[in-house]
Amino acid sequence: MLLRRAWEWASGRSEIWLSLVLVVDALIAIAGIAIGKSLNLTAILSAGPLLACARCNGRVTALVAGYALALCAIVAVITGTITTTMQGDRFVVIAMSGILAVVVALVRERREKRLIWVAERVQRAILRPLPAEAGGVAFASHYQSATPGTMIGGDLYDLTMTQFGPRLIIGDVKGKGLDAVGRCADVIGAFREVAFSESDLVKLAERMDSRLSGDMGIEDFVTAIVAEFGEGEVRLVNCGHHPPVKAGPSAADGAMELLAPDRNAPPLGLRPDPVLQTAVLKPGDRLLFYTDGLVEARNRDGQFLGIDDRIATALAAPELDECIDCVTGLLLAHAGHSLGDDVLLVVAEPLP
Repeated sequence: MLLRRAWEWASGRSEIWLSLVLVVDALIAIAGIAIGKSLNLTAILSAGPLLACARCNGRVTALVAGYALALCAIVAVITGTITTTMQGDRFVVIAMSGILAVVVALVRERREKRLIWVAERVQRAILRPLPAEAGGVAFASHYQSATPGTMIGGDLYDLTMTQFGPRLIIGDVKGKGLDAVGRCADVIGAFREVAFSESDLVKLAERMDSRLSGDMGIEDFVTAIVAEFGEGEVRLVNCGHHPPVKAGPSAADGAMELLAPDRNAPPLGLRPDPVLQTAVLKPGDRLLFYTDGLVEARNRDGQFLGIDDRIATALAAPELDECIDCVTGLLLAHAGHSLGDDVLLVVAEPLP
């Protein structure tokens, strides 16, 4: 088990993989020098470029092939076999292996770029970018997946402009990475399906739960909060999610309000019975919606990043985009630029 995990860890990082390949070829060359003419191992140096093409690009694979040829020449000179016919054949074997490895690396690289292009568009179709303004409310957002190579993970959001006003959902699916992307798509699909037909936010959450529960496992759940923006107010339904933060124009002085519900409700998938909240929202007020990647981020001492005066100061930035950048900067500085979970931040502000 440990060997398998070490292999997956090394093969997933091209720099480490390249280092291992170079070390393998160097060990083969050292063994060839130590054994001498009795058993010439230089042809095995072709393993270097063949291994490199599995994780490295064409240029690096070509450099590894050159490295293998150089080692072959060094071994041949030291062992005194540089002028033999068999040694010439070994040079040809390594050179042909290198050419083949470069071709394989180029084909793989082109294929991976195509797959990444398709994956990015699929992920953008699931999570549409938030508009800068909808229904008299300005929005700014930041999404950062903890899984390398993916744009989204287990956090989700969506905004729809309905006849009831703009409706926003923020959620967090159990799990993270690509395994949670499908569940995110299900939740967003359920929200888009009922957001236009259900006027009552509590019933909207219940209908979403009914729609999603049939496809969920016994241990699956989704924390979510649905917000509906109206004239001078925001209506909220919270199903086990972190409560949003409301900050007024004096947020720089630490004036914040945590919009926690009167009664906590379980997440979607666990038969929630949420309550409707209503909060006054005037021009200049800001709402920060977030997922647990923000408040559960730890520093080196194991301390969490709390909702404190630093967040209040960030929310008082002149522009919404600057506000998002400040909160993100706080998070990365606290966690040491290494996130253990997906992070989703959305800031909303009613326009005058």
